[in-house]
Amino acid sequence: MTQPRARTLPVQSAVNRLVRFLLHVPLLNRLVGARLVVIEVVGRRSGTRYEVPVAYTREGDALLVGTPFAWGRNLRTGDPVTILLQGRRRTADVTAITDEPGVVEAYGIMARDNRRFADFNQITVDDDGEPSEQDLHLAWAGGARAFRLRPRT
Repeated sequence: MTQPRARTLPVQSAVNRLVRFLLHVPLLNRLVGARLVVIEVVGRRSGTRYEVPVAYTREGDALLVGTPFAWGRNLRTGDPVTILLQGRRRTADVTAITDEPGVVEAYGIMARDNRRFADFNQITVDDDGEPSEQDLHLAWAGGARAFRLRPRT
């Protein structure tokens, strides 16, 4: 496996704290949360609880998210997860996508929908809004995983 293509900011921890705070503030959470959800991830071995803000794309009744980072390995198909979506804490059912065709397809959907997601993951998008197939495959090769989160009603 190659190194993840996505890179965190040197101040990523501070940015994450600020985003989590904003997503808890009434009214602001609707604005900031239009593209961001906080996923509460529990480390499988450590038991440590993390609140990870991530960009999402709506796909029907599901939220589509992706990451090449290690926290994603703690999300497994069939396991419920707690999310903070537009100021509301909810349980969501997880479907993990780890196979190359699935990740390439999901990352393509997210890159078309959200240029910042594409930029963060070093996926080139052409003038017509189409992501580079090569970059999508490189994202998978770098450890990218995608997840469908279906919030429960």
